[in-house]
Amino acid sequence: MELVIKHFNELTVRELFEIYKLRVSVFVVEQNCPYQEIDDADTNAYHVYLKDETGIQAYLRVLPKGVTFQEVSLGRVIAVKRRCGLGSMILSEGIKFAKERFGAEIITIGAQVYARGLYEKAGFVQSSPEYLEDGIPHIIMTLQL
Repeated sequence: MELVIKHFNELTVRELFEIYKLRVSVFVVEQNCPYQEIDDADTNAYHVYLKDETGIQAYLRVLPKGVTFQEVSLGRVIAVKRRCGLGSMILSEGIKFAKERFGAEIITIGAQVYARGLYEKAGFVQSSPEYLEDGIPHIIMTLQL
């Protein structure tokens, strides 16, 4: 498995296509949630993914302070195969990059409630009541580094 980390401006057209194809397939199609999945935050993000010979297997984006939250944030966390450790691996890489690149002391995420356990295993704690975003229950979670 190869780790790739690139700022939006460094991505090839093929890489961007594969990232968007994966994200839309999960967050729009699989979750039956029509919303603006591709957003302006992508242009400020570092895109972190694990790939093998068949393509991207896990993905997330790392956003600097002030883009989606006051703190450095992670988002769009996806693992193609679920419950096999890929989500934890990509999350760990994203946290590590946020510390190295942005000197993050706190990382904030808007997590889908069903994935709370994944984030809690990485040390995140719930910091908001549950709320609906695009019809899906979410919570804000923070990680103190």
